[in-house]
Amino acid sequence: MAIFMKASLPGMTTDQYEKLNGELQSMPGDTFAGCLAHVCVTTDAGIEVYDLWESQEAMDKFGAVMMPVAEKQGLPAASERPKVSQVHRYWIPGA
Repeated sequence: MAIFMKASLPGMTTDQYEKLNGELQSMPGDTFAGCLAHVCVTTDAGIEVYDLWESQEAMDKFGAVMMPVAEKQGLPAASERPKVSQVHRYWIPGA
């Protein structure tokens, strides 16, 4: 079942986000397997990330790869666990 995830990352800058994303994209294999949509927005406090994942398992696999990279880069830790909700229905316009 698809899930929607929202992560608030206070103190994280767009430059830090781009560095993390760049390293993840350069890794071998499909680091983002199972991610159906991704949005990053800036806030007064930092950034927020919104993802649509095909399953909890896909999101967990990504997290297992992403977290060590974020820690290695010294990125600020999230102030709280991401909020995850089961998706009733979704569609991607034009797909």
